[in-house]
Amino acid sequence: MSRLSYIGLVVAGLVLCDESLVRAGRQQVNQSATAQGDAERGRAVFNGKGVCHYCHGMDGYRDKLPQLEADTAALIARLNPPPADLRNSKTLHLKNDKQRAKAVREGHPGTGMFPDTTMTNQELADMLAYLTLLRAEGSAARK
Repeated sequence: MSRLSYIGLVVAGLVLCDESLVRAGRQQVNQSATAQGDAERGRAVFNGKGVCHYCHGMDGYRDKLPQLEADTAALIARLNPPPADLRNSKTLHLKNDKQRAKAVREGHPGTGMFPDTTMTNQELADMLAYLTLLRAEGSAARK
């Protein structure tokens, strides 16, 4: 399946999403809030299963997007607002892991970020640990 088809299916799934799926996502957010994460495993989720790197760049570097089909890359390039720079904590609106977990599970209103209900609670906790590392690396680089 092409990546564009995958994104199309995700968007179609969002349109068909019912309240029970949203409720399930909220329950998973609450359960994952206390899980211990591993940043290195989170890196693999971010750059793989989570497809976060499609929009946020490999390892959170916005200028290092993966090779995508032209249609998919064009859709991402037109996102308004553009995907967040996860290495610049000064520009990030979500300030804690509970908010970040909710955005991953339910999507982030007002942006092009769609929900991801395929990650396990452990994968989500691992990815949140990785996001913490990205913010720390970004802050250190700006000093």
